[in-house]
Amino acid sequence: MAGPLASLRVVEFSGLGPAPLAGQLLADLGADVITIDRKSARADPADVNRRGKRSLAVNLKSPDGLAVVQRLLERTDILIEGFRPGVMERLGLGPQDCPDRLIYGRMTGWGQDGPWAQAAGHDINYLALTGALHAMGEADRPPVPPLNLVADYGGGTMFLVFGVLAAMIERGVSGKGQVVDAAMVDGVPAMMGLIHMMLAKGQWTQSRGANWLDGAAPFYRCYTCADGKFVSVGPLEPQFFAELLARAGLPDTDQASQNDTTTWAEKTTRYAEIFKTRTRDEWAAIFAGTDACVAPVLSFSEATLHPHNRARGTFVDIGGVTQAAPAPRFSRTPADGPAAPGAIGADGDAILSDLGYDDAGIAALKADGSLT
Repeated sequence: MAGPLASLRVVEFSGLGPAPLAGQLLADLGADVITIDRKSARADPADVNRRGKRSLAVNLKSPDGLAVVQRLLERTDILIEGFRPGVMERLGLGPQDCPDRLIYGRMTGWGQDGPWAQAAGHDINYLALTGALHAMGEADRPPVPPLNLVADYGGGTMFLVFGVLAAMIERGVSGKGQVVDAAMVDGVPAMMGLIHMMLAKGQWTQSRGANWLDGAAPFYRCYTCADGKFVSVGPLEPQFFAELLARAGLPDTDQASQNDTTTWAEKTTRYAEIFKTRTRDEWAAIFAGTDACVAPVLSFSEATLHPHNRARGTFVDIGGVTQAAPAPRFSRTPADGPAAPGAIGADGDAILSDLGYDDAGIAALKADGSLT
């Protein structure tokens, strides 16, 4: 494997959501990521989060199966798990059962402690508790969930990856591992520094659909075009707003009152009428290459065809499945292109052989059901 993380071995206990994406991102950058799975199964090319990973299917309730994983962890840098607090401990794989040098990454919505730590939840619930969801959507309608990108992946995956890599750097100083408690209810607020600053300065209100970045401003929202498609408009800076006004044929007198919130509703109505006069792609051509901060709102399939995305190779086709190319990009240690997901459990023999098991030992583990 090539890439900046080629020296790392990661063991990921298979689950859903943020933890598998964390493993994928690490594998994309060259880490040897081994998933611990419950049962062997055929490869699924559409399971993008499994790309570039190896898989070991093992019965963790079997003493011999547990011993296999414990031996693997002795040669592992980072562990990733996304179970409710206490599950790994009951399996005999809690932090106290693991090598002292292991970085133990724990991914949950509510965190490892607190009154709600044992409760079920999903992205929308974690986001709701941070105050962020309340700010999303129109004033007279319920809040709108931003897919599951903000809590699961922004406040979850990215902080898990950040945390385990920070712990790896610290281990280079201390020689010791540690637990990384990555909770979505912590990660989302950690991304809200700008909003918290604006609240403190009285520049953001508690009302939804009444603020600078929530769609209330006529210069930061989406508009419907003549063909029923949409454009995104976001010229926050005065000089960029002036460019929008000039190219859209809007009065330049609007610039003086850009941030006067009492004018926003009337401007939004006027601007909406203007954008209805042309199709999305006509507006895209007018604003292409300018500083007006206007871009077409593309569907998933359209995004793969946009010239900018194609020029950068933002999307790739692996095994007939369209997906994102690895990110970010490295000048000196670029990673190999991602490999398609393999069959679950398919790497068991190779992994066990690397751990020192001989053919007879591997056969015995299969025969007694320790390997599944």
